[in-house]
Order: sequence, then structure tokens, then C-alpha cells
Amino acid sequence: MAERILIIDDEPQMCRALRAMLQPHGYHVQMVQTGQDGLDAAAAERPDLVILDLGLPDMDGREVCVRLRGWSQVPIIVLSVADDEATKVQALDAGADDYLVKPFGAGELLARIRAARRRAREEVAAPVITSGDLSIDLARHRVTLAGRHVRLTPKEYDVLTQLAANAGKVLTHRTLLTHVWGPEFADDVQYLRVFISLLRHKLEDDPEHPRHILTEVGVGYTFSPDG
Repeated sequence: MAERILIIDDEPQMCRALRAMLQPHGYHVQMVQTGQDGLDAAAAERPDLVILDLGLPDMDGREVCVRLRGWSQVPIIVLSVADDEATKVQALDAGADDYLVKPFGAGELLARIRAARRRAREEVAAPVITSGDLSIDLARHRVTLAGRHVRLTPKEYDVLTQLAANAGKVLTHRTLLTHVWGPEFADDVQYLRVFISLLRHKLEDDPEHPRHILTEVGVGYTFSPDG
């Protein structure tokens, strides 16, 4: 079966050029023009590799990387006209596997694709995580409880998705604080407890006896896949 490449780029000329480079080498190419369409396509089609332009009309390409990395380890090659080190570092820190500066040749792109596919790992989670009547759509950044949309702040959502993506595993206080707020907050356990309490009041029928977000006393928290 041909490997599937998802191209997220709103420049028609670039899309045509990429298709011309890839299809003769047996790749199946799907093209979308916005970040959200790219996230939806990645969730629905599970491509083998994503080629992502940083300059999209609805969101920064780095945000697309971050959202994809919330539920997938699909290789991501970023395309950009920017050749400065800071932009490259930001894209790689957001989750991209490689960075290619425009313009580039077909040979270089194909080599980067082959290298990225060799390094590819299996996906770590499904794009929609459920626990009882709680549903977390990682591609759309949407949380529902018994079919009702639950509004979360960005940090509340980040805490929840870190837990949900590792359902059944104990995440330590330090791990959660480092992933969501950064290493400088690694010891602010009380700060994390406040956010867990806020989440429980929004997601649990009885916050004092939670079903979804469980406490591992003195260690951290676990997201129950059987809530």
C-alpha cells in the first residue's frame, strides 16, 4: 500500500509542486489549506507523514504541531521561507521532526521524508479519548460530558490532555507541572492541586469522589479509562 502524505499548505503553487515531486515516487498525497482541516484530516486518515507550512490562514503551523503531538507521533516536516535559527528551534520544540527551508529540490525533500519515516514511532493514543460519559477530542480541542460541551481554560485543558493521553498511568506532580507550565514550576504542587480541583468541579458528578481524575497520594494523578 502506498504511503500517505498529508500536505497542510494554503499556497496552490507549492501544493502543485509538492504533488509533482511526490506522486511519481508512489506516495498518495492529500492536500488541505488550513490548520484545522489538517488536524481533522490527520485524525480521520492517519497519514504516514505530514508536510506542514508554518504560515497558515487560521493558525500558526507551530500550533498545529503542538495539537498533533497531543495524540500522534506521525512524522512532521515543516516548510518555511524563514531561515533563522530561532524559527527553526521553535518549530522543532513544538514537535516537528524536521525543518526544510523554501525553496528546495525534490531530491532533498524525498531524502528528508525517507529519514523521517525511518525514525517514525507508533501513535501513542487515539484522537478521541473516552472515560465513561467524558469525551476528549484531541484533534478539535473539545471536551464533552454526557454530550454537553465543557468549557476549559487552556491550562485546564493541557492538564486534562496530559493525563488522558497517559490513561491508566500515574503522572507525578513534577511531570505534570513541567509539561504544562515548564521546569521552573516543577515544585509548585499546590498550584497543580488548584487546577485539579477546578477540573473535578467541571468534570465529576461528585468532585469529592472522582471517577475520572484519581489521586495517587503523595505522588501525582491518574486518568481512569473506565470512569
